[in-house]
Amino acid sequence: MSGPTVGELIAARAGDERVGLRFEEESWTWAAHVRASAQRAAWLAANRRPGPFHVGVLLDNVPEFTFLLGAAALGGSTVVGLNRTRRGAELAADIRHTHCQLVLTEERYLPLLDGVPDLPPVVVVDGSAYPKQLAEHDGAPVPDRLPPADALFMLIFTSGTTGAPKAVRCSQGTVGLRAARMAVTTEMTPADTVYIAMPMFHSNSIVAGWGPALASGATMALKRRFSASEFARDLRTYGVTYTNYVGKPLSYVLATPERPDDADSPLRLAYGNEASDHDIAAFARRFGTRVVDAFGSTEGGARFYRTPETPPGSLGLARGDVRILDPVTARERPRARFDAGGRLVNPLEAVGEIVNLDGPGTFEGYYNNDEATRLRLRDGRYHSGDLGYRDEAGFFYFAGRDQEWLRVDGENLAVAPIERVLARHPDVVLAAVYAVPDPDAGDQVMAALVLRDGCAFDPDAFAAWFAAQPDVGTKWTPTFVRVAELLPQTATNKVVKATLAAQRWSCDDPVWWRPPRAASYRPLTPDDDAAIRARFAAQGRGHLLA
Repeated sequence: MSGPTVGELIAARAGDERVGLRFEEESWTWAAHVRASAQRAAWLAANRRPGPFHVGVLLDNVPEFTFLLGAAALGGSTVVGLNRTRRGAELAADIRHTHCQLVLTEERYLPLLDGVPDLPPVVVVDGSAYPKQLAEHDGAPVPDRLPPADALFMLIFTSGTTGAPKAVRCSQGTVGLRAARMAVTTEMTPADTVYIAMPMFHSNSIVAGWGPALASGATMALKRRFSASEFARDLRTYGVTYTNYVGKPLSYVLATPERPDDADSPLRLAYGNEASDHDIAAFARRFGTRVVDAFGSTEGGARFYRTPETPPGSLGLARGDVRILDPVTARERPRARFDAGGRLVNPLEAVGEIVNLDGPGTFEGYYNNDEATRLRLRDGRYHSGDLGYRDEAGFFYFAGRDQEWLRVDGENLAVAPIERVLARHPDVVLAAVYAVPDPDAGDQVMAALVLRDGCAFDPDAFAAWFAAQPDVGTKWTPTFVRVAELLPQTATNKVVKATLAAQRWSCDDPVWWRPPRAASYRPLTPDDDAAIRARFAAQGRGHLLA
């Protein structure tokens, strides 16, 4: 199936004088947006050097980000979405790995680039020089020839099992097709206002926010960063009818004080993934809206859809020939069975990898990483790396990820970089990092440490040391720290993380806990454990602790 390219979608808005973008107190028509995009396309072309036409974008959700997306769509450059939560060597590796010719950023993020070796030229978009350079290209027209469907439009980073950087290739045709599909799926029209608060370096904002707004001609209400406390106010300020989310935003919003008029909001639809059944129902009730929670990955290799018969907690039915396979034998796993209370009774035989036997779907491979692409597409199948199970009626359920990566607040994190940081601690002999479930959505970071003889775990000192490391990402901080004399290992001295993840914080070793919004750690008590389990039960995720 083919669809419009992103360039064609942008060019189609050239004469649209309806408001296309709102940001804080400013607004732009779609026609003005196209002019700004064409201007930047001309500026980028004038600054192009030999090699891949890749432009690193290290920005919050500001108008410049969407203008640069439009510029790439019209002029054939490739936007590399740089994750502002990355630090030091990891951020430098992302820039080098994707062969960025330029990095466009805000003054607030210049400290992230301090000391990074071999940086390409850095342009500060809120500085004084950039507007003057753009002014030289005022009135630049929309190009007569737009980039073809197979032209690389964007590189979006995701994290894999080895910790090596992986940038997902997103072509003009694929992003345009997914945008058009999403506009139809969400019944979006020019009368809608789309609230985009998820970070635009993430595929969720592009596929479920920016893209369908562009395809339908809806108004985009851009939020620099998501704020739970400002969410309800923004709905009314901008007249928001649609929003996208990934991870725990619904939980954060529900934690804010409820207002008696919340249900009178204009919001008609929230579309995203990874929310709990409890939060989906509570959010829909509170804001008088509909919530559609779907499973998706940056790669787009496996797709699911919900029907009215979809059981609670299920991803829904698969599009195409998607199956649950044994990761070792590649044989299909038996169907899941449940007891009277809905608990999975045969996880050891039913859980396996989610694999699309039809092939890659919309996955176009990883940039500059043929080996990772080969592993994802081996045997002509798309191997998601995600674990799941399937019931007798054909409904799929997500069961987690392998033990080398986790998903926190909607972002995939590789454990290897976190382990490398912990290994630098002067008291640490061995560190293992793995995922444990979050009561609201996704995962939390847990670390198991073996300390040097004679050393004791100092919670305050550890928290301060970890926060002071220059290359620590903002979502890397462990929620739980297990201090052990020995960790389970194989005969080849590899830590058995499946055992650690299964034991979670319920083990014989001392476990230290960093409660929400706390600055340090304290010993996890039986009362704490009971409260955590009650939270899981209240969110309808108690089965994850089975």
